[in-house]
Amino acid sequence: MAKITKVQVGEALVGDGNEVAHIDLIIGPRGSPAETAFCNGLVNNKHGFTSLLAVIAPNLPCKPNTLMFNKVTINDARQAVQMFGPAQHGVAKAVQDAVAEGIIPADEADDLYILVGVFIHWEAADDAKIQKYNYEATKLSIQRAVNGEPKASVVTEQRNSAQHPFAANA
Repeated sequence: MAKITKVQVGEALVGDGNEVAHIDLIIGPRGSPAETAFCNGLVNNKHGFTSLLAVIAPNLPCKPNTLMFNKVTINDARQAVQMFGPAQHGVAKAVQDAVAEGIIPADEADDLYILVGVFIHWEAADDAKIQKYNYEATKLSIQRAVNGEPKASVVTEQRNSAQHPFAANA
C-alpha cells in the first residue's frame, strides 16, 4: 500500500543570517492537485518569479519530479545564479537522499510530485551556506510532510509559547 496517498505539506526554517533557508513544500501523488500545480507552475513563469526543475546536475533531475519556485523576486543575475546553482543542488540532493533513506518510498518516487518554495535573501552571499541550509530545510520539510507533522494538537499546544524569529515582537 502506498505511503503517500494525498497531498501533504511541509515547512522548515534552517540556518541564520542572510543565507537562512525557509522552505514551503507540497508533495502528492500522480492525479492529485500537486501534479496539477507542478504542471501549471512549470509553464507559468512571471517577471522576477521563475520555476525550475530541481536537478542534481544537468541532465539528472531528482525523482520524485520536483519543481522549485522563488518566494522573493529575483532582481539580478547573482540571485538567479544562487537559485539555479546552490539552492537547486541542495533541494535536489535532499529529495534524492530522502528517497535513498526511505523517507520517500523508492517504489512511489516516479509517481509523486514535489513543489518547493525557496527563499533567497537579496543580500545572501555565501553559496555554500545557501546550499547547505536549503538541503537541510528541504529534507526536514519532506520528513514533516510525509509524517504529517506537526500535528494540529502540537501546534495548538505551542501557539502561545513558540517564538517566530521575524515577528514584530521578536
